[in-house]
Amino acid sequence: MTGKLLLRGMIAGVVGGLLAFLFARIYGEPLVDFAIAFEEQAGAAAGEAAEPELVSRATQAGLGLLTGAIVYSAALGGILSLVFALVYGRFSALGARSLAGLLALAGFVAVILVPAIKYPANPPAVGSPETIVIRTELYFAMLLVSVLVMVAAFALARHYWGRLGAWNAAIVGGLAFLVVIAAVMLLLPDINEVPENFSAAILWRFRVASLGMQAIIWGAQGLVFGFLAERLLAGAAPAVRRLSPA
Repeated sequence: MTGKLLLRGMIAGVVGGLLAFLFARIYGEPLVDFAIAFEEQAGAAAGEAAEPELVSRATQAGLGLLTGAIVYSAALGGILSLVFALVYGRFSALGARSLAGLLALAGFVAVILVPAIKYPANPPAVGSPETIVIRTELYFAMLLVSVLVMVAAFALARHYWGRLGAWNAAIVGGLAFLVVIAAVMLLLPDINEVPENFSAAILWRFRVASLGMQAIIWGAQGLVFGFLAERLLAGAAPAVRRLSPA
């Protein structure tokens, strides 16, 4: 059963990757082209030699983007399906679609949205090469804390589920998540390396497009995988019931 769920998760990931590629190709790549042109102009004005192009821009925006989106999304779908297989019938009484949607939403918030609020994505020409190590470390520190706090928030909500009811327990877990994350964001240092003459509108649109691409991928995981998992588990109801807690 786990193998079948894994396959369906990866199928959902491929669907999400294709949709994300189309979105990024239409809305994201023109912004990247603008940022690259800005970077080249700034380098020329400073008398710096142009760096050799190892991979053509057409390949990066076409086949490279498509491959990256599908591989990333398929791997993500596989991970989501394994988490679903672990939780379904053991730690949650939710149906397949509801659980898949909840896991996808929680994953998007913890893995993508929270780190992006503190350390948002930047296009080329934004960010100093000298600080790339510390910026990467801070981003992954925020990511790790966000995931751990999300897991703890779910555990807290589940602990109070029987005592407070579903809605109140969810509110308690959600508030605990927000309070801890807000404190961590205040403690971690800010990073502001945007050039003064870089377009604020382009930067904003690039960050929105980056979040939009991720939202499409995670949304497809919840919707497509939830549909496929529900159909699979409906045909294996007796086996699934045996996995459920007494």
